[in-house]
Amino acid sequence: MSNNASSQTTVDRITVALVPKASEGLQHLMASTGLSKTDIVNRAIALYEYIDSQMQAGQDLVVRDPKSGDSQIIRLL
Repeated sequence: MSNNASSQTTVDRITVALVPKASEGLQHLMASTGLSKTDIVNRAIALYEYIDSQMQAGQDLVVRDPKSGDSQIIRLL
């Protein structure tokens, strides 16, 4: 088995101090999804990266209510 960079996994461990609202949101997501803190944070970062790349490319992030058809453009500051 070869030992090259593409087959190695790097784990980056961090410590994060969450504001109360974010901590409550994390607890709610853990309860509602059954996911771990690590899984939720990894998904959040992947989602933020995708949204940021789309916005950098000039795309809009739109949330649409399927019942009413109302749409809102989301802006991340």
